[in-house]
Amino acid sequence: MKKLFLLSLTLMVALALSLPAAAQRGRWEDDLPEKDEFHQTYQLSTGARVELRGINGGVEIETANVSTAQVDIVRSARTREDLEFQKIIVDHTPTSLVVRGENERDGWRGRNREVRQRVTLRIPRQVEFVASGINGRVRSGEIDGSLRIDGINGSVEVAQAAGHATISGINGRVTVTIARLGDRGIDVSGVNGGVELKFTDDINADLDVTGCNGSVYADMPNVTILGKLSRQNFRARIGSGGTRIAVDGVNGRVRLSRAGASEPR
Repeated sequence: MKKLFLLSLTLMVALALSLPAAAQRGRWEDDLPEKDEFHQTYQLSTGARVELRGINGGVEIETANVSTAQVDIVRSARTREDLEFQKIIVDHTPTSLVVRGENERDGWRGRNREVRQRVTLRIPRQVEFVASGINGRVRSGEIDGSLRIDGINGSVEVAQAAGHATISGINGRVTVTIARLGDRGIDVSGVNGGVELKFTDDINADLDVTGCNGSVYADMPNVTILGKLSRQNFRARIGSGGTRIAVDGVNGRVRLSRAGASEPR
């Protein structure tokens, strides 16, 4: 129990130290009076890598069967002068799209400027998706490729993932629907909130939950408990077993269920 609370405290302190003071005071939900906007479309090949990092605000990812990416960015501040700081850079090639917060050389001058950022991407489903260092919630549509999300100061919601998924360092609730388990499975760690993994079909997997400060539910068909069940640790085989699902260091409830199943009472 002590180990889990230390992990959660370390996570929250690390997130707080990595963010501007203004970001720590609010959720960055509303725009400030002065704004600038960026709207651009890019061609992407099938299986391209899409990455977001260092964003001070919420991120929305919409997906479709398309070959282009639409990037929409709104930045807002109290003065036009403040908008000269904390800019967002877009780097693009046919196989890669990176949307990232600017690494300011003159960091001290811009340190106390409050600049809020909102990013919306409309991208192909068949991509490798990465999001890191986001000060706000992350919501994504269906991703038909690998998924890595880490260092998020807000909730994470993925409508559907098909492939290997790694989710870590989340200060908020995690909800992911899994359409297909990849050979490398799913890894979830360091979450200060509940974790909900929903599966569209029956699966064959080995479930390993450790260091959980909350109840564990495996509301799936053909679940066999392995070893001793305790509040912090849970091992089970789902179906015939095989692919690994690992959940570690969660300060909240962990639930695995079929997509569309009702919540437990």
